[in-house]
Amino acid sequence: MNTTDTHEIVVLGAGYTGMLAALQLASRTRTLAVHITLVNPSARFTERLRMHQIAAGQELGDHRIADLIAGTGIEFRQAAATAIDPEARIVTLDDAVRLPYDTLVYALGSTTDTGTVPGASDHAWTLNDPRQAHRFSIRLNEIARQGGSVTVCGGGLTGIEAATEIAEAHPELTVTLISYNEPGAMMGDKARAYLNRALDRFGIERRVGVKVTKVLPDAVRLDTGEMVHSDMTLWTTGVKVSALATEAGIATDAQGLIRTDPTLRSISHPDVHAIGDAAAIDQAWGRIHGTCQSGLPTAAYTASTVAKLLRGKAVRPFRFGYFHQPVSLGRKDAVIQFTKADDTPKRWYLKGRAAVAYKESVSSSVLTSYAMSKRFPMPVQLSKGGRATRTGA
Repeated sequence: MNTTDTHEIVVLGAGYTGMLAALQLASRTRTLAVHITLVNPSARFTERLRMHQIAAGQELGDHRIADLIAGTGIEFRQAAATAIDPEARIVTLDDAVRLPYDTLVYALGSTTDTGTVPGASDHAWTLNDPRQAHRFSIRLNEIARQGGSVTVCGGGLTGIEAATEIAEAHPELTVTLISYNEPGAMMGDKARAYLNRALDRFGIERRVGVKVTKVLPDAVRLDTGEMVHSDMTLWTTGVKVSALATEAGIATDAQGLIRTDPTLRSISHPDVHAIGDAAAIDQAWGRIHGTCQSGLPTAAYTASTVAKLLRGKAVRPFRFGYFHQPVSLGRKDAVIQFTKADDTPKRWYLKGRAAVAYKESVSSSVLTSYAMSKRFPMPVQLSKGGRATRTGA
């Protein structure tokens, strides 16, 4: 437990949400006796939105966490949290350091879950970090020279972006997309039709309405009994979160997400604030699902909430509504589905070059918001949901 007069804030995780929360906390608490520690296992900031680009062989910027927080007064510790004692308010790190806190911002996020299908953890690749994505790209080049095959499991936005990126970069490959639901099922009819035309243009084969029951070194088995040959298998479906909160006795749901009140504080330990993929957040229209679009607003809101609480000010409940579903289709095409607050499609969508520019502005805006947040708490929320969130969740 902290025994000094300085209010100790520990932020666990320096992904999209943790990084923004730390930067905006530093900006909002400059005049207060506050010390912020940002904890992350890697010294590099990972642009999860661009992992499919690395997997296809593109070189991206190497953004160091220390550089992103330079001049803010935030202390960075390169380590992984191994335990939380919420009663004593102490976080234990894998280097044996014990960090006392008065406020804990839990932003450990999620990773792709390869544990639900036999063989997936042994034989499938994921896009969880840039090092693995880079190794994937090296192996992909070898397979491409042999005219081999790649299978992408999961027809969500990540799977679609990965499949199209790979097919565009390596037209000599046979790329197969396997999905239980129709790819782009969350989109409207016109946007989904445009997406499917792009998949056809790239020659991407689809197996829809089936499930993978086993991943083998050179194939995937479907629930129909069919074996799909696969020199490389990329797994993009299903997510899991750290068990740290559950193991600490912090109230979590069945998936391990921290259960939050309307101000994104733990219902069991109010000094713990959960954001992004690590939090179970309900709105009047339903449960928020983890995306960068929803995660960044939770980070900015929590930074504001902590600062207000330290100043003894009232806090209004968090409100959020989805605005869009941006999907890149290789480097030269994209489709943007605009949505209602609950992420169901509206009539409007964007395609082609305009959509490419739109998608790139979305992907690049994160680093811009970090740079601006050093000076002032830059707004990052496109929609609070309007009438859909004006009543209590």
